[in-house]
Amino acid sequence: MNLLAHALLAGADDDVRFGSLIGDFVRGALDPALDAGVRAGIALHRSVDAYTDAHPRVVEARARFAPPFRRYAGILLDVWFDHLLARDWSRWAPMPLATYSCDVRALLERRADDVPPRMRRFVEYLGRNDLPERYRERAMIADAFRGLSQRLSRENPLARAMPVIEAHADVLEGDFAEFFPDLLAHAGRERARLGFP
Repeated sequence: MNLLAHALLAGADDDVRFGSLIGDFVRGALDPALDAGVRAGIALHRSVDAYTDAHPRVVEARARFAPPFRRYAGILLDVWFDHLLARDWSRWAPMPLATYSCDVRALLERRADDVPPRMRRFVEYLGRNDLPERYRERAMIADAFRGLSQRLSRENPLARAMPVIEAHADVLEGDFAEFFPDLLAHAGRERARLGFP
């Protein structure tokens, strides 16, 4: 899953949410000097990613992409599923998306000194583009794919992904609708296990 989903799945605790947001930028064993909530958020992020990758509907969704896109299907789905989450936000969360998006950016700004160096450019990108709120716009998703394409070191087809995604849009929407409630339940169980319901 991508940024918006990780924020939502982290629940209401700011430390857990922050840890979940930085999870892609933290490698290896968790630093015991980190706050317990931040460590729990990073652990939750990793658990959410593992659960997502193994979920049967996500496995089926990745298989829908033909080469050369299949190799990048995980990235494509992470971004597209955040689009679907943002587009239908009121189905999944009571707070307006614009407010939630501002809260996510404000949390990252308040904790700027704790943001991993590799993530700082991404945090600036979020602010410049009113993300994650604008993930609901297909044009923003196309821009995100172009940006991801440039950040990867090897040549890749991500900049040309939007027509491929749109060709599968209806079936991917069904995949998301079946998968995301399971992921919400998983994240709830994980937060409880980690002591942050």
